[in-house]
Amino acid sequence: MNRRRQATISLSAAVLSGLLVYGVYLLQLRQIQLQETTEVVVPKLFVSVGTKLTSDHLKIVTLPRSAITSEMITDLEEAIGLETSVPLGGDEPLLRWKVDKYRLLPGAGQSTFQIPREYVKSVSNGIRAGDEVVVYLSDDSTASRKLYTDSIRVAGVKTAANLEIDNPKNPNLLSMASGDKEGMYASRRDANGTIDSINLNLTEEQWLMLDSACKGGSAKLVIAFQASSIKEGER
Repeated sequence: MNRRRQATISLSAAVLSGLLVYGVYLLQLRQIQLQETTEVVVPKLFVSVGTKLTSDHLKIVTLPRSAITSEMITDLEEAIGLETSVPLGGDEPLLRWKVDKYRLLPGAGQSTFQIPREYVKSVSNGIRAGDEVVVYLSDDSTASRKLYTDSIRVAGVKTAANLEIDNPKNPNLLSMASGDKEGMYASRRDANGTIDSINLNLTEEQWLMLDSACKGGSAKLVIAFQASSIKEGER
């Protein structure tokens, strides 16, 4: 009887010892995995361009350390409040060049150009700083066409008195920053003047294309407000 009891105790001790060794192994394996991976920020789902990012848009995932680049955002707090410059795919690492905090400033390779009045045939009165616009070329000698395939960011629109066009009681930029679609719409209805000059963020190549097309006087620009500047995705 004593032998059977001793055998049972020995077997139990062996099982417990094995479980302990296995538990230590799992902890070591987990530690190695943590050392070999890094947390990065990714969108939960597709995010459209011009969206102000919130915690609802983002989550944290782990990637192998070998796959991490300096462009990837690893801190969730860093990403919150930024606006998307391009559409973001779900579960794709969030890269710094795809988001921006100061969307009115020219991006990499861009400069802010004030478009000469004599180059402009018409400007949509709904345009405000921060909007995306489509630029068309209206030419007397050839068929009218879109000047750029991509939309262009507006850096500023001013009245003849050199005042930024906006609704002083309900500034468009504040509504845009907070994702208030109704406020953005209202600011366009109750603006304080007519557009006299417009500044666009362009690359050197885009400016030279525009200048070459318009400086002869026969072609002029039609600058149209793009509906995607106000969207549900900014809410």
